[in-house]
Order: sequence, then structure tokens, then C-alpha cells
Amino acid sequence: MATVSMTVNGKAVTADIDSRTLLVQFIRENQLLTGTHVGCDTSQCGACVVHIDGKAVKSCTTLALQCQGANVVTIEGIAAADGTLHPMQEAFREHHGLQCGFCTPGMIMSAIDIVNRKGNDLDEHTIREELEGNICRCTGYHNIVRAVDAGAKAMAGSAKPMKHAAE
Repeated sequence: MATVSMTVNGKAVTADIDSRTLLVQFIRENQLLTGTHVGCDTSQCGACVVHIDGKAVKSCTTLALQCQGANVVTIEGIAAADGTLHPMQEAFREHHGLQCGFCTPGMIMSAIDIVNRKGNDLDEHTIREELEGNICRCTGYHNIVRAVDAGAKAMAGSAKPMKHAAE
């Protein structure tokens, strides 16, 4: 057993874990935060994306011990304390960027990371290219792309329409 301490969604946590415990297991089983999903266990689908020290990471291939002292944010940690949805969550709701919802937490966490890295003025090609590490088996991505664009604009307080790749 090993002891790990980190901050999860603003709360300091410490636990004794097996040294082989994956971060996704730690989040779901130790912290009981089940919004982070296990889809493939090979970092192919993106359902397990969380933010570690502000960067999107696939938690199914990250050991919990690698997060010693880190700040981890899950889908449960992005809404405001009063329950107001994060602008990206609201955009996914508003633009129906989900169907079954299994991939949605990872998509939203990845989308926030895209905006943090690329800015709020994204074109369709950039959004699609940046989401390549996230798989959705239901939607065909059209509404997800629209939701990411709207969420990016909302994060900036802007409402300009998306620039399409052909423009």
C-alpha cells in the first residue's frame, strides 16, 4: 500500500491505495465521483478525461500516485458551487451535444482544455481535429462540434457564430 494526497475538485484528499491504482479508479472508487467514465482502459476513447493541474489527461492510463500533490478536477468539479453549469456544460445541454451521455463528461473536459489552449474563437476544423482523442458512438459529432463552439464563445462572453473550415 502507498499513501497518496491530492486535491480533487477543491477538496484535499488522502488515501492508502495499491501502487497500481489508476487515477480513474481512485476518482470513482475512493472518491465516489462517478462522472468520470471508464470506456476502454487504453486511452483511446476519452471518456475518462479529467484535468490535472489545468491540463486534460486521460485518467485510465494515469496512476493515482503520479498525482501526488496535484490539483485534479473532474466533471463534478466544473459547475459553480450554487449548481450553475459551467458554460461548456450549458452549451452541450443547449445544443444537444450528447445522446446516450457516456462520452459527454470526457468531451466536456476535453473541450474546456481546447478553449484554454486554443482560445475562444475556434473553427470547425480545429474543434474536430482537437476532439480526435474522444470517441462518441451515438451522435456523429455535428452537435458536439456546435456545442464546443458555443461553449467556447460563452467562456469568452461572446456569441459570434463559428467559422467553418471552408471559410
